[in-house]
Amino acid sequence: MTRHHPDGLSLMEYSAGNLSEPHALCIRLHLDKCSHCRSRVDTLDSLGAVMMEQQPKVSVSETVFDDILARIDDLPSVQQPAEKAAPKVSILQKLLGEDINKLPWKRQLGDVSVLDITEKFPGQKEQVVLQKLVAGGKAPAHTHRGTETTIVLQGAFADQKGVFNQWDFVVLTEEDEHKPVAVGCEDCITLSVLSAPVKLTGTFTRLLNPFIR
Repeated sequence: MTRHHPDGLSLMEYSAGNLSEPHALCIRLHLDKCSHCRSRVDTLDSLGAVMMEQQPKVSVSETVFDDILARIDDLPSVQQPAEKAAPKVSILQKLLGEDINKLPWKRQLGDVSVLDITEKFPGQKEQVVLQKLVAGGKAPAHTHRGTETTIVLQGAFADQKGVFNQWDFVVLTEEDEHKPVAVGCEDCITLSVLSAPVKLTGTFTRLLNPFIR
């Protein structure tokens, strides 16, 4: 069961079609496995349709969207039954062309391998990368020069914020510094959308920052 979800504002932007293609993909991948968030998006979709139909007749208060977000974020979490993996696999294979474990990974640093797939999203400003952390491995300590949106595709990782399992969703900013560790018996693979490169903060690894794009 997923425990880390997109916030209400992100779901509203997704429902309205205002997100970039890479960010929308991350949320779509999460929604395919999280019926709680799907229900929230369905509510937003229905509300948006009603507002569009009644727009000439109804005046909308300045606080209506804040009120909606508050209600959406207050919806209780629900226990989810095990869900089928087929829809998720087909989406990834359509994007990547093959199984994620068979991709031409490039060793980046220590236990981390990456594959930049930004070219699959022409016209987008963000960098889109797949990252693989070997089972039991540690990623270098780092922070972010911008925003990083991540969906866990396989395995799990842990940092100071907790454990992030398959299909969990996380957004990190310049205020977050972490050192992910892959937990469990399989490699942890994530899909990340970055508005700017990460910034290594380790005593020695920070010397590599000029070479990171």
